Amino acid sequence: MPSTTAPKNEPAQLALTDAAARQLANATKSRAQLDTITRRWLVQMLHWVPVEAGIYRLNRVKDPESVAVSTPGRDESEVTQTYVGYYEEPREYFLSTITTIVDIHTRISDLYSSPYDQIAEQVRLTVETVKERQESELINNADYGLLANVEAGQRISTLTGPPTPDDFDELITKVWKDPAFFLANPLAIAAFGRECTRRGVPIDGGKTKVLLLRVGEARQGVIGLYQPGLTGEQSPGLSVRFMGISRNAIASYLVSLYTSLAVLTSDALAVLDNVETGKFHEYAHTYR
Repeated sequence: MPSTTAPKNEPAQLALTDAAARQLANATKSRAQLDTITRRWLVQMLHWVPVEAGIYRLNRVKDPESVAVSTPGRDESEVTQTYVGYYEEPREYFLSTITTIVDIHTRISDLYSSPYDQIAEQVRLTVETVKERQESELINNADYGLLANVEAGQRISTLTGPPTPDDFDELITKVWKDPAFFLANPLAIAAFGRECTRRGVPIDGGKTKVLLLRVGEARQGVIGLYQPGLTGEQSPGLSVRFMGISRNAIASYLVSLYTSLAVLTSDALAVLDNVETGKFHEYAHTYR
């Protein structure tokens, strides 16, 4: 039996302690939290197009200016003859793969799956990481990423370094046919806000870029590409498949995401280069 004699100069314990009571209490447990999860705005706001056999062929018109039309008078003059020529070697986009294998010991999944299923949690967190990598590839991939597919005439540089309203106006002139949204690093957004505040507008190495996109097939914009109908499909282009259990009692699950991106016309995408994010100002405040 525990001693009821209190140490000298200390009051006697009259009731159950917190530490002892917690031995009979069930803590409410959270799911595993992953710091790297974001809203993935680019993935959400792109228009996604299913592809056949993992290939998207982008057909473009050859020499658009050669397509001739006329405005004949009210007589019997000849009507202009023309035709629209297509590129004979159009670009083909092949889906890129982002993949990994999730391993979990069957003992772990058998014994420790309450209140949260260990397999489901392992797969969920891995899928979130794969989707984060997808958004990064859509921007930075050297083959199909947005930054690698901005044509020279669609690139402009900031006037003074920090991103100003003038810079954004100039960027809009490059994607003036129904622009959809800007894509920028949070530091660039904050820097733009400082420049707006300085003007009184309501609202690597310290440099970044700002992209402006038009999206959708119907608008001849930027589109995302994915493979439909995958075995074990969890969401468009993403599948999870059970691979079996090894002799070491390790269960394995293959997580695969097939994705790519296409810029349908050159004026669907523009970039603002050399955006400085580290410039701050002292503001004069007027008090009433």
